[in-house]
Amino acid sequence: MHPTRTGVPAANVPRCCVLQSKESSYSSSPPRMDFRLSRNPLRLAVALAALLPLVATAQQPAPAPDPSALVHRAVANYLAEEEAPSRHPVRFFFHKHDDRRDFTQDIMETAQGDVALTVAANGKPLSPADHQTQIDRLDNLAAHPDLQAHRQKREQEDTARVDKMLRLLPDAFLWHDEGSVPCTVTVPPEVQVPGHSFPPPPILAPATCDHLTFAPKPGWTPPDAEARIFEGMAGELWIESSRERLVRLSAHLIQDVDFGWGIVGRLNKGGTVLLEQTEFPGGDWELSRMNLNLTGKILMVKSVSFRMTEEMAHYAPLPPNLDYRKAIRMLESDPSPSGH
Repeated sequence: MHPTRTGVPAANVPRCCVLQSKESSYSSSPPRMDFRLSRNPLRLAVALAALLPLVATAQQPAPAPDPSALVHRAVANYLAEEEAPSRHPVRFFFHKHDDRRDFTQDIMETAQGDVALTVAANGKPLSPADHQTQIDRLDNLAAHPDLQAHRQKREQEDTARVDKMLRLLPDAFLWHDEGSVPCTVTVPPEVQVPGHSFPPPPILAPATCDHLTFAPKPGWTPPDAEARIFEGMAGELWIESSRERLVRLSAHLIQDVDFGWGIVGRLNKGGTVLLEQTEFPGGDWELSRMNLNLTGKILMVKSVSFRMTEEMAHYAPLPPNLDYRKAIRMLESDPSPSGH
């Protein structure tokens, strides 16, 4: 949003030295000079002095937009949708791959937290025995609300940590506007689910995104240990221009990041983080991809590796205030959602 540049129109100055502005965006018109001003040097000087501020204002360039303000608004839009009381729960497929596991889950959001049924492992359907183990787990969850309450508490804590980090984004970095670029916001990842087929997502016109780059802000103090990762991070951010929605964040560590002076832990330079959001039919924006590739050490001795990819797709709306027991029955009986 660029402030309007205001100009003072050129005046027609006839021989009688009459100066009059045809229009002005100011609340009062500039002083008029008639032929008598040229005969009175003092009055002429006073009139010119009154005009100078208008001319100076007109010559000032419009201030450049503040990229961090755009990031503030985009983060606020993300949080507002996530916390909106009217937000409907959704059903979706979740695929996770890391150094130890590769599995796909059918997940439903409910008023008492998510419930999930694992439907594939290593790209293949579960064996009958493994499927029955999943059913038994869900039945046990339905019979013990305290277990579901504990799961929901963990989910809420994880969400709160993510939201806290997002709130820090605008102020933790120096932002630079790289201009507007075409971008795609409606194509989710291709999450393959053995035994299931889904219609292709609708093809919509490309969107326009604001492309920003960022680097650590000198003097910024992280509020806690988790936020220290921002001290060594730089990267790029894409924000959908018309609705100011976060689309993609791609970041990498430009230096080692120590926790507890390096005694508690260290993340090595070169690690990468990728987050993507997708707009689904109906105008809902959902997280669709997260990729972490980080290495480091714990207690200066044990090497650790966080190589993980999570993909979410085939979102479909669910009834509001869905009870988790009903969601479990739906998972056990309904083969798949009908979303994209």
